[in-house]
Amino acid sequence: MENNKINKDPMTVNEARFVSLAPHIRSNDTVRKIMLDVIIALAPAMIASVYFFGTRAIALLAVCIGACVFTELITQKCLKKTVQIADLSAVVTGILIALNMPQSFPLWMAAFGSVFAILVVKECFGGIGFNFMNPALAARLVLMTSWPKQITDYISPELLKQGLTTSSAAVDGLSYATPLQVIASGDLANLPSMGDMFIGNIGGVIGETSAIALLIGFVYLVARKVISWEIPVIYVASTAICLFVLGIPMELIPYELLAGGLLLGAIFMATDYTTNPINRKGRIIFALGCGILTAVIRVKASLPEGVSYAICLMNLATPLIDKLTISSAYGEAK
Repeated sequence: MENNKINKDPMTVNEARFVSLAPHIRSNDTVRKIMLDVIIALAPAMIASVYFFGTRAIALLAVCIGACVFTELITQKCLKKTVQIADLSAVVTGILIALNMPQSFPLWMAAFGSVFAILVVKECFGGIGFNFMNPALAARLVLMTSWPKQITDYISPELLKQGLTTSSAAVDGLSYATPLQVIASGDLANLPSMGDMFIGNIGGVIGETSAIALLIGFVYLVARKVISWEIPVIYVASTAICLFVLGIPMELIPYELLAGGLLLGAIFMATDYTTNPINRKGRIIFALGCGILTAVIRVKASLPEGVSYAICLMNLATPLIDKLTISSAYGEAK
């Protein structure tokens, strides 16, 4: 990538790396430019969410983005810090939170999760580069703990096409079992077709259902050199291998990989610069850990999905992984 001689953006990525534990990005690209690429990569998933889940997806995106940007603005002003909303990192966090919500999720709860992500997980720890955990996933875990029923009220796009409203009365009793829930229940006759799973015509959170939209985003990010292929590919591959070892039949492995938040998490959240290890060896260990934990939680725990827990746990392990895998520098004794 070309280096810019003059940079007027709020913070360069080179500057951001010095305020974090590790030099997560080694280029002169700005944070804003990186985040803009991520937003572009997320555009297919956002378009798919609106196509399959209607205007409610637009409302979730608007509320989450607005709450994240507003919270960052107010927090930074109150703390007398340089306002950095122009770097678009809060916008990316808002998009990811919205894409992790089901279509029927109450907007005020989504706003609460967005405020938590920015205020507690990001700004209370120093802002961009300092957060110890992916803010969007941390928000999802808080919302799952606080309102487990509302965050698992999934609706099939087919029901929406039949005129189902988004009111709680309409949703009650009509929740749609996701493919992972179908596999966990053993009712394999009700599994959707692979075609529907690939394009996104299934129930789930609004941003995880369309595999093709997420894969387009992955190709874009790799082509733009925003992320490496290593973490997403190793994460998904290790999940598949571990699922097979744990007894999931081979014919169900493709369903496991396309269903749930695996692709969304592996491509857009496990690759977060701040919360994954510095060097290649560390990133491989991180991705393997995410894959193993995801598979174990899906098969052995009471929840059919484990992506959020897996990535957050490995985020917490990142300082230890860095400590074990980074060679001593500048002649320092090991």
